[in-house]
Amino acid sequence: MIMSDSQSVTIERLPEDFMQHSFELFARLRAEGPARQVVMPHGATVWLVTRYDDVRALLTDPRISKDGHRMNEMFARHSGAAGQAAKDGDPGEPGDPGDPGFDDDLSAHMMNSDPPRHTRLRTLVSKAFTASRMEDLRPAIERITAELLDAMAGEPEVDLITAFAMPLPFSVIFDLFGIPHDDRDAFRRWATNLVGAGHDPDEVAEASRQLIEYANGLIDAKRAAPDDGLVSALVRATDDGDRLTQSELVAMIFLLVIAGTETPANQFGNAVYHLLTHPGELARLRADPSLMPAAVEELLRYDGGVGTASFRFATADIPLGDAVIPAGDMVVLSLNSADRDSTRFLDADRLDLDRNPRGTLAFGHGVHYCIGAPLAKLMLQIGLSGLITRYPRLRLAVEPEELRWKNSTLVHGLVALPVLTG
Repeated sequence: MIMSDSQSVTIERLPEDFMQHSFELFARLRAEGPARQVVMPHGATVWLVTRYDDVRALLTDPRISKDGHRMNEMFARHSGAAGQAAKDGDPGEPGDPGDPGFDDDLSAHMMNSDPPRHTRLRTLVSKAFTASRMEDLRPAIERITAELLDAMAGEPEVDLITAFAMPLPFSVIFDLFGIPHDDRDAFRRWATNLVGAGHDPDEVAEASRQLIEYANGLIDAKRAAPDDGLVSALVRATDDGDRLTQSELVAMIFLLVIAGTETPANQFGNAVYHLLTHPGELARLRADPSLMPAAVEELLRYDGGVGTASFRFATADIPLGDAVIPAGDMVVLSLNSADRDSTRFLDADRLDLDRNPRGTLAFGHGVHYCIGAPLAKLMLQIGLSGLITRYPRLRLAVEPEELRWKNSTLVHGLVALPVLTG
């Protein structure tokens, strides 16, 4: 605990492993008030907002900014050193400003921007990232799912994270971008070095250089010989003559690859874990496969894989209940907490596949709502259907309390999920 100079209140420091028991922490903070100033494990002092109505409102509040150009200043002011989060082993947001060794070209993506720049970028990307293009991926997702499930056959115990949850979205995204199979291991390695925890700054810098070089080559190749893939579509996308620049295309490829793999992998692992620890709900889903779309919505509400949204900061004083978030202070909005708020979702701590929830925040809300949400849901539906059908005796290989959650201030995902298949 430390004392705030400005408001003479005790500021709680969250433990490094707070994601191990995050839902208990969020429940307590919701009961205490709409916003609480806390010190995150990496040292940044932030306002943590946990109630549904407040989180949803602030996701669309123009007084809340994600301007990446100013985030270094915010981290330096509120933690004492820019980039300390990355140095202390927190993967953070893909391309957070201040990440040591991280190239500015990769961090200048639309998630680190506000309108009007964000509006321009999203408009152009949306012209390529269409619902029909995502639906066209269904056969590929079904094929990749079947291949991964085949590879698990004959293995009495597997780690579902490494055997299925991570390879599925990586393979789908690589297919979407048209990245050749021979290049995929290298690309995956660069991505891991860029967003994983605790990497040496020199490793991060080298991964940045290699990924930028590769992305530039990929873009140039698609310009010279366009195809039906997403990179060609991004290159062609126009709005009244406006196009994405070369550096914007590089940043967009990075963002879509990273956001399109890490989050879906966590969502899949979490969904399987909660089904296996709620056998009654799993039995109902197996008995009635038509429940799957609604089940996915409820599983995303119950544990959407994003404990807290990426850092923002207030550009003006924001009253919230009895507190005032001062201009210039950093703000963290907990999506997982909001979706467990029983003032919005009755008996919110109960997994209920009949709930069919509306207005969940697993993919955010407002201008930064995840553009890949339809694809993530499609992967989750197909992957879960294939898994529980192919392996009807699937069960945990360890006791639930033995599982560990990633030490992150952002994601809520399992480090490993050992399961028995037969």
